[in-house]
Amino acid sequence: MTVPEVLMALKGVSRRTFYRWRELGTGPTCFKLPNGELRVWRSEFLAWLAEREEVAA
Repeated sequence: MTVPEVLMALKGVSRRTFYRWRELGTGPTCFKLPNGELRVWRSEFLAWLAEREEVAA
């Protein structure tokens, strides 16, 4: 997933917040393409999201 796709899925989370989560190590696991763009495996994103739901419950 691209960063914009992740942000659309999170509905309302800003790009700044996403990058802050990355700095803090609390965001979904990302990897860089050779051109420097970030990507998130959809399976990793869904697992990360499920963890957040468990914490909130």
